[in-house]
Amino acid sequence: MAGKQAAAVVAPDQDRFAAETACFRRELLAHCYRMVGSAHDAEDLVQETYLRAWRSYAGFEGRASVRSWLYKIATNVCLTALEPRHKRVLPSGLAGPDGRPDRPPSYLAPGEVSWLEPLPDSWIAPAAADPAMAVIARESLRLALIASLQHLPARQRAILILREVLAFSAAETAEILGTTRAAVKSGLQRARARLDELGPQSGELLEPTDARARALLDGYIAAFERSDAALLEQVLRTDATLEATPFREWQAGRAHCIHMLDAYVLDTPGNWRMLATTANGQPAAVSYRRGADGVLRADGVVVLTVTTTGVSQVIAFHHDPGLVALFGFPDLL
Repeated sequence: MAGKQAAAVVAPDQDRFAAETACFRRELLAHCYRMVGSAHDAEDLVQETYLRAWRSYAGFEGRASVRSWLYKIATNVCLTALEPRHKRVLPSGLAGPDGRPDRPPSYLAPGEVSWLEPLPDSWIAPAAADPAMAVIARESLRLALIASLQHLPARQRAILILREVLAFSAAETAEILGTTRAAVKSGLQRARARLDELGPQSGELLEPTDARARALLDGYIAAFERSDAALLEQVLRTDATLEATPFREWQAGRAHCIHMLDAYVLDTPGNWRMLATTANGQPAAVSYRRGADGVLRADGVVVLTVTTTGVSQVIAFHHDPGLVALFGFPDLL
């Protein structure tokens, strides 16, 4: 009898908890991703956030807004996860451009570096079709910004995201982090200064929904599928950069980028297949490469930074079929 009564109490609580918290899952996923730079890890951290929230739900009693309560849990979950870890980086976070595209890039073994990961836009698209909200979400998830955030100390990173991206007040941020408003103000100043030094890319970026952005993505895809380096001349800006995980070296300048791709990546026509998608609010494609048995197998994801004057940055995540699955595409074509 007692067991039935307990179940009767738990069920309404579960329903109420779900009704009050489910709508925040997408934005919490984006928050955790900004903090840790990994889509896989962000998904796990959101799960942990909801588990902790459910365990403490009975004592919540509306002392704060549900949103700020969930962000407090999620932020502290992320800070705990970040304590033993190295920051996630792109090749450009390891050293300057190689400048010698006539030699093959050196492969870094799994685990040698913690690589930044792209985030599928489908994971964080606002539930309401609000164009303004969509633009804000995309801008705060650009790969260049996420890469720069990883160079900030974890608590500074949290302060910057909570204040500048999520627009929490200094008092709310202090409550979330269990600190003072003075510490929040000081941390925000230091984070802004460091971010200015890192200088994430800016300029006239095109939204992935812009027809010009899709034309540039289509041109890049065509160059790979046809193994046509000349097509890249029409797509890349003269100051374009090219980097790819899990390789150490990266290239700066269109000529170097094209030489590297033509010599070591493009292969023969038909050996690559790419399917358009979006990642981090940017045009992207999942890539497949044909094996010796003739089968096209998932290889990874490429993300483009597109401007009104062409593609300014190419970031490819190679040899990672798990990323293709993350974007909802099959392992084989």
